[in-house]
Amino acid sequence: MEHIYYCPVCKNPQFREYLISKDHFLTQEEFKIDECVSCGFKFTNPRPYKADIHKYYKSQDYISHSNTSKGLVNKIYKLIRTYTITRKIQLVKKIKKEGSILDIGSGSGEFLFSVSQNNYKATGIEPDETARSFSKSKFNLNVFDESSLDSFQANSFDIISMWHVLEHVYDLNHRIKQISNLLKNDGTLIIAVPNIASYDAKRYGTYWAAYDLPRHLYHFSQKEIWDLFNIHGYQIVKKVPMRFDSFYVSMLSEKYKSGKSNFPKALITGAASNIIARFTDYNYSSLTYLLKKKNS
Repeated sequence: MEHIYYCPVCKNPQFREYLISKDHFLTQEEFKIDECVSCGFKFTNPRPYKADIHKYYKSQDYISHSNTSKGLVNKIYKLIRTYTITRKIQLVKKIKKEGSILDIGSGSGEFLFSVSQNNYKATGIEPDETARSFSKSKFNLNVFDESSLDSFQANSFDIISMWHVLEHVYDLNHRIKQISNLLKNDGTLIIAVPNIASYDAKRYGTYWAAYDLPRHLYHFSQKEIWDLFNIHGYQIVKKVPMRFDSFYVSMLSEKYKSGKSNFPKALITGAASNIIARFTDYNYSSLTYLLKKKNS
């Protein structure tokens, strides 16, 4: 296991234990989340070495890679995904009606294919070979391994998106530097991540599915996103809630907690999370951040 000795955001060496939970999805192994005592950033520590993390994704039930429809939760996920892709396309069009887009962590390619059908030159990065091959064979997409990030021309993308991907990236600061090199000066960065300050996170505690240990290496609130990207010269220009995430995450959390999806209880929790976020602190279960370089 790899130990982190300095906070990825502020480089402080002092941490405190924030939470201990399990890999409820696959191995049932126990993992710990630490919190920086200086800036409050939270991260899985220790974590599997990068060379070993692939085994924690190897399941037909890991839907972003396998595209499975097995089970009620995955069927619901795919129905919701169809709707959310439409919303994502609408969001992208509001940013720029046409242009070049790089989707990092493109998974099985559904979003990338949809955006390619809407006047965008679409390129994907997907580290998982199975998902990458699927998106190429089914959609004929230009999808590359993440090692290709250093081979693209600088300042070549109008939009770079990472939909629930940033929390999986091993070297956060290096990845953001890569993005900054590839994004045009007036370009837009789209980052979507779970929100550990949401009501459903507090409601489910160690059973909250969006901790997703150890696949999620980092655990963000609005403050942590601001702190991290501020260091790299970005400003948040807009925040967009991902309202369906609270329902999906609640269904998984109920399953981890009781062994059953318990749809009625998950529906109530998901709705409560959205209502509380709307009328208080905007802490939805997941948030999409639109960021721009400060000098743009």
